Amino acid sequence: MKVLVIGSGGREHALVWKIAQSPLVDKVFCAPGNPGIGRIAENVPIAVDDLPGLLSFARQEGIGLTVVGPELPLSLGLVDLFEEYGLKVFGARRNAARIEASKAFAKEIMHKYNVPTAAYEVFTEVEPAIAFIDRLGAPIVVKADGLAAGKGVVVAQTRDEAVAAVREMLSGNAFGDAGSRVVIEEFLRGEEASFLAFTDGRNIIPLASAQDHKAVFDGDRGPNTGGMGAYSPAPVVTPAIHEKAMVEVMRRTVDGMAAEGRPYRGVLYAGLMIDGGSVKTLEFNARFGDPECQPLLMRMKSDIVPVLLAIADGDLSGVSIEWHDKAAVCVVMAAPGYPGDYRKGDTITGLDAAAEISDLFVFHAGTAERDGNFVTNGGRVLGVTALGDTVQGAIDRAYQGVAAISWDGVHFRGDIGKKALGRS
Repeated sequence: MKVLVIGSGGREHALVWKIAQSPLVDKVFCAPGNPGIGRIAENVPIAVDDLPGLLSFARQEGIGLTVVGPELPLSLGLVDLFEEYGLKVFGARRNAARIEASKAFAKEIMHKYNVPTAAYEVFTEVEPAIAFIDRLGAPIVVKADGLAAGKGVVVAQTRDEAVAAVREMLSGNAFGDAGSRVVIEEFLRGEEASFLAFTDGRNIIPLASAQDHKAVFDGDRGPNTGGMGAYSPAPVVTPAIHEKAMVEVMRRTVDGMAAEGRPYRGVLYAGLMIDGGSVKTLEFNARFGDPECQPLLMRMKSDIVPVLLAIADGDLSGVSIEWHDKAAVCVVMAAPGYPGDYRKGDTITGLDAAAEISDLFVFHAGTAERDGNFVTNGGRVLGVTALGDTVQGAIDRAYQGVAAISWDGVHFRGDIGKKALGRS
């Protein structure tokens, strides 16, 4: 079978890497892919939002399964289009992907179906938003309603910071149409975890637990990014928390979406805030997290392709997933300036040396090729991902890989996985 993966980042490199291992798969294509992906699959120069181009390629090439990585093509209705032409495709349909494409819609679903979340209100005008900020007080969270590449959330520590974020989003056009509405919600205390599950709209199979690191600097300081690293398993997700997440978050959301006439098929990502025995939902994503996907797929023992096919066929019953006992850690290496304006074109050295390290893989996220060398071509450039018998072992191996790789101005967090050590 031929498989087409759509996307160009570290998440898609991980998906291609895992899918290519399946005995069911003869060839993997990736559109548009990146140079790292091009080492294990054939890149196809079609943009993720070129739906007619992707459809034409899939039909012409006889693709047996298409796997959608990023949120944009899901929100544009790529899955609906492929299904209309009888093509097998893994991902949420457009009306279900709205759970990520609109934070206001996600909050409405949570409120209606009793999914625990923070108190909130939605605004399109500055002055009422400021009045709500004054009523709730700081710290407080301001979110652009639409898709903002993981960066449309401001955790404001002061009133002035919150007001500035509202003005920037609603008046300053910081996120374009994505910021034409804002969701303002109470600040939740606790520790974040990423909870992902496969679902066919009825059956739900949880993935292993994981934790992302959104802030750019060590100690969770600085502005939010698309994610500076992740690890799995996450000890903060105890058996009791896991049960709560499945019953109160995943089950209620999947059933609620079905009741709304928006059956959810694909992978559903819930960002959770855990405080003692309490679980509240920060957000939903309609796809694999990036970088959570990288350590999760490193730990997945089962062939992923039968799972993806079962969801594309609408029936997960009878499917199970095995996981390696080992831990996995992904450290994101970023370009200078990220998550603000960042530089491109710096030559990356040390990739061959990193490739010699056992149980480690370097996933490309934002790279290009120039004169036979890999160069930086994005904010998040590489995801250095390693397995270890323990979380500490995985941390040590991942940072061994990071130490081997360099370019001018590279930056990364030095504390990925440390929260797990505190709980082990």
